[in-house]
Amino acid sequence: MNSTNSLNGITFNGITMTAPPIYRQEEILTPEALDFIAALNRTTTARRTELLAARRTRRSQILSGTDPRYLRETSAIREDPRWRVAPPAPGLEDRRVEITGPVDRKMTINALNSGAKVWLADMEDSSTPTWGNVIRGQLNLIDALERRIDFTSPEGKEYKLAPAEELPTIVVRPRGWHLPEKHLLINSKPMAGGIVDFGLYFFHNARRLIAQGKGPYFYLPKIENHQEARLWNDIFIQAQDLLGIPQGTIRATVLIETITAAFEMEEILYELRDHAAGLNAGRWDYLFSVIKNFRTRGPRFVLPDRNQITMTAPFMRAYTEQLVRACHTRGAMAIGGMAAFVPNRRDPEANANAMEKVRADKTREANDGFDGSWVAHPDLVPVAMEVFDEVLGWNPNQIIRTREDVLLDDRALLNVAGTEGKITEQGIRDNIWVGIQYIESWLRGHGAVALNNLMEDAATAEISRSQIWQWIHSQAITDTGELITYDWVKEMLDEEFSRLPRFDKDRFDDALEIFTDVAMGEEFPAFLTTSAYANYLHAHAEVPEQQLIAA
Repeated sequence: MNSTNSLNGITFNGITMTAPPIYRQEEILTPEALDFIAALNRTTTARRTELLAARRTRRSQILSGTDPRYLRETSAIREDPRWRVAPPAPGLEDRRVEITGPVDRKMTINALNSGAKVWLADMEDSSTPTWGNVIRGQLNLIDALERRIDFTSPEGKEYKLAPAEELPTIVVRPRGWHLPEKHLLINSKPMAGGIVDFGLYFFHNARRLIAQGKGPYFYLPKIENHQEARLWNDIFIQAQDLLGIPQGTIRATVLIETITAAFEMEEILYELRDHAAGLNAGRWDYLFSVIKNFRTRGPRFVLPDRNQITMTAPFMRAYTEQLVRACHTRGAMAIGGMAAFVPNRRDPEANANAMEKVRADKTREANDGFDGSWVAHPDLVPVAMEVFDEVLGWNPNQIIRTREDVLLDDRALLNVAGTEGKITEQGIRDNIWVGIQYIESWLRGHGAVALNNLMEDAATAEISRSQIWQWIHSQAITDTGELITYDWVKEMLDEEFSRLPRFDKDRFDDALEIFTDVAMGEEFPAFLTTSAYANYLHAHAEVPEQQLIAA
């Protein structure tokens, strides 16, 4: 291995590492693993750059008044009844309940012991991409697969894995295309965060997973069109070739969490057909995408308070039903959205009410034809499991329900104006409070945060800041007739910030700067995490090993 000192750090085979070392990182950043991810990055950089530019172009077109429609140029794919995706892979035949969460040590054990069928091991929206989180997440996954992971809390509570036959299938979610990895540079340019996450996990675990009777499975986030799915498919082909893994071993479930992807669901499945496992209704990012793309299009696209937008809103109903139809028509699985409730054992009445809402949400999904759904907390697994057990019985899924009764109606996907609800002053204040609280926690390395008995990730902050930006620039009016202006929101922002619980070494001042910029600035950043990652996340020296076990 070539190793030379460089201006910014250490360079290995053309990759410059700029972060302080992480304990055990040599197990992950081997010369062979670095060569592997470098090869994936080099062959895709130009296309990734072009696709990110294409995103900006399409957003400009939508903002200028061009509504998305089903693509004419891909109509032959939609109209061809013959093609299907690959059959379900080992461990993915039954996905009736999936639990999501970051890949820190404690969450890894809790998710694997939850009783769910699948664990979405999240390196994206519920994980702050600090260098420590990136490397330790990879180590935790290897340790879990090798059954050498454990955890002892500061209170002395011990966490250990359940027997292997009781553990769920692991599906890893790498970062989206928009996020770089600034601690790994090629020619002074950051590698793609998604390739780092995917590549390191695949390189170290593909053969291990196959030997265990499963395989390397992934969730693909933030995809906006079928060309982006094609890029991922090409990466899968290259990765399998480089390691001598049979083609089709990788399986991917795509999150349909952008409004543009909703018009290309079958095309996305087609591009990934040899590697496709299904689609997921990523509801919170989907709302963010709707606001982002139509933010200056006037009252037709102005939504009420976030907590008033339900899955029965016409445009959300069309989105989920068309997703099930697209999946089952092509032999893929449809996975429902997140139940984000975090039980509070000190409030039994609130728990009971929340559990009933979770049950109703999962019942609607199961009856609509979804093959499974997400939960954020282990206590929700039995509730969701019971609902899907009642509908599925002994069947592992309900792919045979092709939902031919669902009309392919692209205009229904844009019926945002049919959403019932109001904009309230409390809704504005809630967005401010949740947005700043989440960003502050994210800056300290915690990407999954329990706020108001809900497990929130980056999508929460994105919706919160986007709604405020849109309401100000659209001159929206509250239910009491108050015009939402910059000055009024700034007044509320100052009031809410003054009430925040400050503590030693908190990051609230930075969070305020970020939130003010992305929620109230003249420009609208596509993602708040992009600039926050570049400007506010700083690598620090590694803590001693004994502190890592309790971190």
